[in-house]
Amino acid sequence: MSKLPAIVLQAWQELGDDRQIESWQEVSANVSTNQVYRLLLSDQSSLVVKTSSYGSYYLFLEDHLRIGLWRDSLQQTRFRSLLADSLHKDGRLFSATSGDVWAIFYHEAPQRERLPAILDQAQIVNLAEEMAYFHKECRIVAPQIPLTSKSIKSDIVQLLENLRSPAYVQQLGFDQQAAQLTQDHCRRFLDALLELGYDFWQRIPVLIDWNIGNFSITPGVGRFRLFSRWDYDWFRMEPPLLDFYFCSRVASAIGDRTVFSYLPDVLLEPRFELFLQTYHAISPLSQKDILFMRECYRLFILHYVIRQGAHFFKPSYCERLRREAVQLYLPRLEQLDFLPLWQRLEAAAEY
Repeated sequence: MSKLPAIVLQAWQELGDDRQIESWQEVSANVSTNQVYRLLLSDQSSLVVKTSSYGSYYLFLEDHLRIGLWRDSLQQTRFRSLLADSLHKDGRLFSATSGDVWAIFYHEAPQRERLPAILDQAQIVNLAEEMAYFHKECRIVAPQIPLTSKSIKSDIVQLLENLRSPAYVQQLGFDQQAAQLTQDHCRRFLDALLELGYDFWQRIPVLIDWNIGNFSITPGVGRFRLFSRWDYDWFRMEPPLLDFYFCSRVASAIGDRTVFSYLPDVLLEPRFELFLQTYHAISPLSQKDILFMRECYRLFILHYVIRQGAHFFKPSYCERLRREAVQLYLPRLEQLDFLPLWQRLEAAAEY
């Protein structure tokens, strides 16, 4: 059994809990650079601890304070079990840092069943219903949760600025052509935000990464309900459409997969269109929402793959995904037309 990182031992000592850590198991996803451990304590209970060195400790803490408020605000809804509670000390969220790395403890999220790797049509409809009702609850509680220091606009403005540096371009492993293409897509994204009126849209808490390995369901007679969700690395206060790209991946005909890529085509698959029709019937979407899906995907590639890929993915994944971003993902996006999708949704809603 490997040693626990020093930051975990430091954090446990600072927490001042009388229980002893008797054993542990690393349960990291082995994709990102974060490390996650399940701790078995002397009273036979367990906790989960996550360590991170990505970005800023203060922004990490800011996110978790908001996730805590989000969890608290959902306690009077049927989604009360969805988010895990973090440990507190003296009435405040507890975390610890050594300066270069930080840690936070969670009560372990209870898990029930998971969706299959490939959903049938009834399960796609069910997932769309659950996401629509969940987003509706999140819209109601969103005013209780402060916005974060980061926004999708500031992310891409910063990337565009960084791309002016030859050293940064070299760090990405890009040649001048790849750098120019990335700059072009940054500008297209920012121009689209202005055109679509992003600044005036309501922000709600979203988790973005809805792959099947991140949540569990409560099965029922003919339908399931969302039960629990873990992995909060991609938490944001943004429009709910940011959740949709990963929903499209879950709904796709290929389904969940271990060797993954991030092509945009799943957004226009008939299976995801069925998801959107169902969602639209519960929580109506606008033409701007559907057009914004293009920008949500563009943001994901620009920010999570290119800009922050070295933090969210291990080196072998990061290098491949960045290369595919400029060779496949962004060029392919320009060939996709989302307006016919909106027209079909409108036509379906009339019947």
